[in-house]
Amino acid sequence: MSALPPAFTDLEPFVAQWDIEGSAARAAMRGDSTPEQRSAFFEAMEPRLGEALSYLDASPLDELSEADQRLMNLALSYAHVNLAVEVQASDEPTHARWRPRMRLTRTAAGV
Repeated sequence: MSALPPAFTDLEPFVAQWDIEGSAARAAMRGDSTPEQRSAFFEAMEPRLGEALSYLDASPLDELSEADQRLMNLALSYAHVNLAVEVQASDEPTHARWRPRMRLTRTAAGV
């Protein structure tokens, strides 16, 4: 059985690391991952994001299957990784150094 919906099985190598519940946990993984891990995930997810979001938009959030929820978690993790890769770029290590002192206790989504 596939961990992701059938149209997204090419992203399965990233499930173990990036299928993360909660913004704080995603932010922590962003900081704990290597530049190579972030880049590989970014390169795989970036061209698939539009299709993934369109697919996920077809179902109410509270009715997502386990595979759909994993895809949602990958998309949410991508938002963190995108910031590191495209915005912070070479400054990411500087920003990551301070991240442990900035604890996320609640987000707009409440998790």
